[in-house]
Amino acid sequence: MQRRFFTKILCCALFATMIGSVALRAQDDKKSRPSPPEQAAVSFGSKTVTIDYGAPSMKGRKIFGGLVPYDHWWRTGANEATTLKTDINLRIGNLGVPAGTYTLYTLPSENGWTLIVNKQTGQWGTKYDETQDLGRVKMSEGVMPSSPVETFQMKFENTKDLTTELHLAWETTNVFVQVTAIP
Repeated sequence: MQRRFFTKILCCALFATMIGSVALRAQDDKKSRPSPPEQAAVSFGSKTVTIDYGAPSMKGRKIFGGLVPYDHWWRTGANEATTLKTDINLRIGNLGVPAGTYTLYTLPSENGWTLIVNKQTGQWGTKYDETQDLGRVKMSEGVMPSSPVETFQMKFENTKDLTTELHLAWETTNVFVQVTAIP
């Protein structure tokens, strides 16, 4: 009886070690991807807004109007869907966004960009359900980069008090939308 108990304990310990090892390898695998995970974050007092996304690189490719077609929704990064998590209610452009977790998509066009805030979360980036949209917001053109941006970037800039700008930059594109915290 003791031998069976010891064998069960040993098997459980080995299984737990194996699961932990697989989880660590999965994290390492994400960092070694061609489009590694990145994060943009901004704080408003004790409240935080974070965006987790995959950061693809140009690698000599034409990006907008090529790899990323115009007038079709885009996952706004690579790999898993781009995730917005906010501890505070926001106004993104003219769209009210309650505290919570969302997926961000964009609609690039030669005539302007649109940011899409979607309520569905946890999906792969190529899974988009338009019926889950919280809303859409027009984006503005920012200062064009002096040289092409090799790796896609999402970042918060020009943060003052309760206002910031969410910028998306890649290739020769820099678009942004104003984000305001609603305390």
